[in-house]
Amino acid sequence: MTVPATIAIPTSPWLWPAVAVPAVAVVLLVWSYRRAARTGLACRIAFGLKLVGLLALAACLIEPQWMGRRVKSGANLLVVAADNSSGMTIRGRSTASRGEILQAALESGTSSWLASLSEDFDVRRYMFDSRLRRTQDFSELAFDGKATAIGQALRTLADRYRDRPLAGVLLMTDGCATDVGETFYDLSGLPPVYPVPIGETQAPRDIALMNVSVSETSFEDAPVTIQADVEAVGYAGRTVAIDLTDDAGNRAERKQWKVLKDDEKEVLRFRLRPDKTGILFYRLGVAEISDDLSPGDPETPFEATLANNERTVVVDRGKEPHRVLYVTGRPNWEYKFLQRALSEDEQIELVGLIRVAKREPKYNWLGRTGQQSNPLYRGFDDTSEERTESYDQPVLVRIYPPGGPAHADELQDGFPKKAEDLFIYHAVVLDDVGTEFFSHEQMDLLRRFVTERGGGFLMLGGRESFRQGDFQRTPIGSLLPVHLDPVPDESTARSARLDLTREGWIEPWTRLRDSEQDEHRRLANMPEFRVLNHVRSTKPGARVVATIGDDGTGRLPALITQRLGRGRTAALTIGDIWRWGLRRPELRDDMNKFWRQTLRWLVADVPAPISLQAVHDSGQAHQPIVLRVRAHDKGFEPLDNVLVTLSVREPHGRDVLLTATAVPAESGLFEAVYVPRSNGGYVARAIVTDTKGTARGDAEAGWAADLQAREFESVRTNRPLLEQIARQTGGRLVELDELDMFARDLLHRDAPLTEAWVRPLWDLPGLLPAIFLFVLTCFVAEWALRRWRGMP
Repeated sequence: MTVPATIAIPTSPWLWPAVAVPAVAVVLLVWSYRRAARTGLACRIAFGLKLVGLLALAACLIEPQWMGRRVKSGANLLVVAADNSSGMTIRGRSTASRGEILQAALESGTSSWLASLSEDFDVRRYMFDSRLRRTQDFSELAFDGKATAIGQALRTLADRYRDRPLAGVLLMTDGCATDVGETFYDLSGLPPVYPVPIGETQAPRDIALMNVSVSETSFEDAPVTIQADVEAVGYAGRTVAIDLTDDAGNRAERKQWKVLKDDEKEVLRFRLRPDKTGILFYRLGVAEISDDLSPGDPETPFEATLANNERTVVVDRGKEPHRVLYVTGRPNWEYKFLQRALSEDEQIELVGLIRVAKREPKYNWLGRTGQQSNPLYRGFDDTSEERTESYDQPVLVRIYPPGGPAHADELQDGFPKKAEDLFIYHAVVLDDVGTEFFSHEQMDLLRRFVTERGGGFLMLGGRESFRQGDFQRTPIGSLLPVHLDPVPDESTARSARLDLTREGWIEPWTRLRDSEQDEHRRLANMPEFRVLNHVRSTKPGARVVATIGDDGTGRLPALITQRLGRGRTAALTIGDIWRWGLRRPELRDDMNKFWRQTLRWLVADVPAPISLQAVHDSGQAHQPIVLRVRAHDKGFEPLDNVLVTLSVREPHGRDVLLTATAVPAESGLFEAVYVPRSNGGYVARAIVTDTKGTARGDAEAGWAADLQAREFESVRTNRPLLEQIARQTGGRLVELDELDMFARDLLHRDAPLTEAWVRPLWDLPGLLPAIFLFVLTCFVAEWALRRWRGMP
């Protein structure tokens, strides 16, 4: 704020003569003009001119003084902070970069404004990027900082100079801050900030990858979707190419974009199905392409910066296949087609537990002496008591994937009775099996499998499923997303068609075609189903993704899903999905794809006993990575008394070893902090060992670091941010060509330490001669007017 100056009239011996003489002159002037023969406008004007001249002449007899306050020389501090981030290497439409413009403004030989400020202020010089640091003459500016933390720099200055006479902060930057969050900066305690925008007002010519995201879906053809927002400025009428390459440099896909406007944005999506498992890295690159140039060609026309033309993304496809337990009460067509469909999926292993005969009461006279096994096993080679069921046990068939059982005793006692036996699976599918197959403890264990372990649960619509299986008021019934209340005429059999609901259309795993028209055509060609378990209503929070029926009889829920605890559950009320592939062999591929995508959705996000997560704040730049390890035993009880070691593989192949520490707030949780130093893909591996040195498990996680992503997210000078900082602190925006004027004006602005100054008004250069010239002009004009009008 500018301090105003005032005019004061001090006590002087000439004060009274200066008042008396004009008074006498006025009286004589009035008497003289009253004697004039003529009166009128000309007479009054002449009177006024002479009166004004006499009063101005009388004013010269007094000594008025010009008084005010100014900054006390050398007593106040002034901070000059220069941006040292790599964003200052951006070039505008001219050839000079922002850093070169800033250096030219700060050079001691040409920056007269800086020398002028140093005469009246104690100037403190700083440069900032991700942190603030002192400099002597700005010769250390290298413009290699990975972030522009404007808010942190201002907050540091406010704390460092608290209770000290800081007159202001001259902030020289392009305003492209990387630390702007949902809330604006805390500017309390700061003096006036005077931002100096560096960079052209016009947006530079540039192509940039803005936001890049990776999502994994249950789509079979393209389970990974990479989305990139591309911005092109100054490329109207040109073609831009975006390449997706794998870690070996092989191009996976290319998309071309014809830019129509000078400033345009486009959203591009890449859909791919990686042929490898584990943690994979892909690279996105964007550049202009023409008939004689390819992306990345050194002869490509000038661009503001190439730092925002490439991004690395990570895709985690997992190492171990997901294990699904299928339990059915009788051999059926559903298992046959389900097993065939999943045999083509390397990510899912199906384990079958099939009951081929219910348990029989034991009568001694029906069996041979000493024989305890069920007579169904007679005639087979292996009829040992350990490998066969007795009379009062159901006859079960166990079907393992090609890899064999997970352990020697897997499912030997039927459905698992212990958590460590059930929790090795990622999902459980029940089909045509009622409550008599399970004990109450087994049903409660299945409930814990979903809510505590985070597994998936699906019930198919067989004859002994849902209400027909007496699951109401049981732990398994509580898992279902539907109510098992009685439904009128539920035994009525009729043919009905399947259709997707609004929720089903937005779920990727329920769709089998790329376009809506093709999906409608597929649904119209599906066969009618005849076996349906009627349900009256769904539970709160459940989502109906498919219905069955027709317009005449009404539509009933067919496929319902729900999140429950840590896991997810689903109910498929149709009991003859096999008709889809049996009656219409040409549609068998669609049915197989439906089963694969449904099971993939069911096992998605199921946690492993040992899990590793790399957590970082994507909204902030240059932030450390928190490696979070959750350790559980086979029963999914937290492990506390264990050692967790981490190995981080950096982009250049170097391994960094870390030790995670336990988090007191959560049992079984361990954390370690890692700070990435270079761009590229990182892979971390956690190994959990107990006190005896026995390995309890391991896990891997990957992430991609682009330390300059936020720095080059926008190449436009952020003047609105700088204007807001200036407005909230009482400063103003200062242009580069106004620095000399600013250095002079700052002396007269408010500061912590000021001093009074007094100057005679007549000492102002040219003021006194101007007054005498004015008096002479008044007298001559009055004389000329009287002569012209013929007045005496």
